[in-house]
Amino acid sequence: MALTTTVTSAQIAVALGRSAPTSGSTTDLQWVMWIADALRFIQRRVTQLGADESGIVQADLDYVIREAVVAQVKKPDDSTQVAVSVDDGSISKSFRSGSGRVTILGEWWELLGLAATKGKAFMVDLMPPGAGIGGDGETYWWV
Repeated sequence: MALTTTVTSAQIAVALGRSAPTSGSTTDLQWVMWIADALRFIQRRVTQLGADESGIVQADLDYVIREAVVAQVKKPDDSTQVAVSVDDGSISKSFRSGSGRVTILGEWWELLGLAATKGKAFMVDLMPPGAGIGGDGETYWWV
């Protein structure tokens, strides 16, 4: 069974506080493509982890996809400054850059139950094999 989403470009526009793009326009097609990309990334993670799709809450899935696409719309590429010059005037805008592609944040993977790790503790043994502490019960020494 494949995951599905109910997210539309109209919902992306609402989240951004904009008017929805005209159906079939370049902007609409771009947003629809990014929605599909986000869904594909999530489906791929489900497959990689061998997770049960039925455990993913539809509302959470739609939230993650919507927020990932909104973030991509806000910061579509990795440029940090844009300058436009016309005749004698120019304007420059600096902003934090995006990754240049749709990205699912770690906290969103956790919301979906698809975090790669669950933050389990681990132990590293730095002692060589056979080494350890010996003693007679009252005093200890390195062996």
